[in-house]
Amino acid sequence: MITASNISLQYGGRVLFERANVTFSAGNCYGVIGANGAGKSTFLKILSGELEPNKGEVLITPGERLSVLKQDHYAYDEYDVIRTVLMGNPRLVEIMDQKEALYAKEDFTEEDGLLVSELEAEFAEMDGWSAESDAEILLNALGIDNEKHTAQMRALDGDDKVKVLLAQALFGNPDILLLDEPTNHLDLAAIQWLEDFLLDFENTVIVVSHDRHFLNKVCTHIVDIDYGKLELYVGNYDFWYEYTQLAQRQLREQNKKAEAKKKELQEFIARFSANASKSKQATSRKKLLESLDIEAMPVSSRRYPFVAFKPDREAGNDMLTVENLTKTIGGRKVLDHVSFTIRPNEKVAFIGSDTLAKTTLFQILTGELEPDEGGFKWGVTTSRAYFPSDNAAFFDGCELSLIDWLRQFSREQLETDIRGWLGRMLFSGEEATKKAKVLSGGERVRCMLCKMMVSGANVLILDEPTNHLDLESITALNNGLISFPGTLLFTSHDHQFVQTIADRIIEILPDRVIDRKETYDEYLASLAEEDLKKLR
Repeated sequence: MITASNISLQYGGRVLFERANVTFSAGNCYGVIGANGAGKSTFLKILSGELEPNKGEVLITPGERLSVLKQDHYAYDEYDVIRTVLMGNPRLVEIMDQKEALYAKEDFTEEDGLLVSELEAEFAEMDGWSAESDAEILLNALGIDNEKHTAQMRALDGDDKVKVLLAQALFGNPDILLLDEPTNHLDLAAIQWLEDFLLDFENTVIVVSHDRHFLNKVCTHIVDIDYGKLELYVGNYDFWYEYTQLAQRQLREQNKKAEAKKKELQEFIARFSANASKSKQATSRKKLLESLDIEAMPVSSRRYPFVAFKPDREAGNDMLTVENLTKTIGGRKVLDHVSFTIRPNEKVAFIGSDTLAKTTLFQILTGELEPDEGGFKWGVTTSRAYFPSDNAAFFDGCELSLIDWLRQFSREQLETDIRGWLGRMLFSGEEATKKAKVLSGGERVRCMLCKMMVSGANVLILDEPTNHLDLESITALNNGLISFPGTLLFTSHDHQFVQTIADRIIEILPDRVIDRKETYDEYLASLAEEDLKKLR
C-alpha cells in the first residue's frame, strides 16, 4: 500500500497540489488522468521519491518494493538487454554482483564464506535462479526476440528500448508499480499483452495514460487531477466520464433553477418594496434572496480543441494504387512487395509490430522516400495532407511566431483568419505569438493538425497522431476523423481510436500483407477464430 498524505506542491505562483490525500491499495489499478500540465507525471515522481513536495509525505508499507517505468531511453546504453531488465530489482542485481566478486577472490576467507551463504539464501528467496529466464519470458512476450537479449541497449531502436524498460518495470513482481504512459511506442499486440498482464497482476498499479481503451480495460479506479486537487473515483475511465458529465448536467440544472428563483425574487422586491401593504413580504423575499446559494460551477483545467477537416473538393473514383512496393533500410527489408488499392472515402488503419515499416510506407506515399522496387499512383483529383510521426523538422530552431508559422501553409494570409484557426486548437491571445521552437510535444501536434485543417485536403495520412496529446485532444481528433468525409490512411497504437475510425485494416507483416474490410475488433476476432481452427 502507498499513501500520499497532505501533499502540496507549488512552482512559483502556480499551485499544482494543495493538501492532496489519496491511498492506493493492493489488488487495484489506478488510472491517473488530467489535462496536459495538470501534474500527472509530477505526481508519479512524488510517489516514486524522485521529486520532493513542498509539504506532506508519501508512505509505503514497510518491506514493499516500488518499481517505476523509466523515461530515459539512454540511461542503460552501456548494459546488455537482459541485465537492464534484471536491474528492475536493484537488490537482486546487487546480490548477484556481490556473489560474483566474492567467488572471484583468490584469498577466500571464512568470513567470505558466511557472507556468501547469507547472500545465496536471500538470492534463492528472491527466485534468483529463475531471474534470467523470467526476464526472457517478459522480453519475448513484448516482442523482443532472443537474438536481441544479449545485445547492448545502445544497439536497439527506440521502440525496442521502450519495451525493454517496460520489462524492467514489470520484472520481479513489484509490490507497487508506477507506469507513466506505458503504451507509448508499443504496437497493438504488445499493448494487448500488457493489458492481460496487468489484469492478472495482484499488487498495486498506478498508471498515467492517454489511451482510453487501455484505461477502460485495466483500471479499477480513476484519480482525476483537476481544479487543483485529486479526486478518487471507483470504476474505469468510461464510468468516470459518464459520472462527471452527469454531475455537471445536474449542477447546471440546479444553477438554472436557482437563477430563475433569484430573478423572480428580484422582480418581486423591485415591484413591491415601496408598497406599504407588500413591504413585509418584500423584506422576507430579500432575506430569502440573500440566503439563496447558487453554487458556481468550477472552472475545469480541461480544454477541448475543435478539430474538423473539410476537403476543398471531392475526389474521384481513382484514389491510390500500390504495386509491389519494396524498401530496404539499414540492411533490413522493411517492405517486401506490398500491394493494395485504396477506394474513395475509406478509412484504413495500417497495423503491425514493425513501426519502421508503416512509417516507411507513408514516407514513400508522400514522396519523402523512393522505393527500391514497385510503384504507386495517386488519382489526379486527390489532394493530400501528411502528419509525420516525427515533426521535429517543422519546429526545431524555428524562430517564427505561431501566426507566421501557420501562414506558411495557409491560403488565408490575414492575421485575424490565422488567429481563428489557431484559436480552434487552443492557441488564443498571446499563445498565438510565441515562437514555434518553444512548443511542447502536445502543442506541436495541435499545430500540425491545424496545418492539415487549413490544407483542405481530401486525403489525410496520419502516422501516430495521438502521441503527446491529452485525452481531451485525442477525443476531439477522434471525433473529427470519424466525421471526415474524405479518405484516411493512418497508424495508431490507440485501440479505441482505431476501432471507432477504421472501416478497413491492413496489417503489414515481414512476408505478407493481411487486408480486411472490417473494423479493428472484427479483425482481431477473425484472427482469433483462424488461430482456433488451426489448433483443432
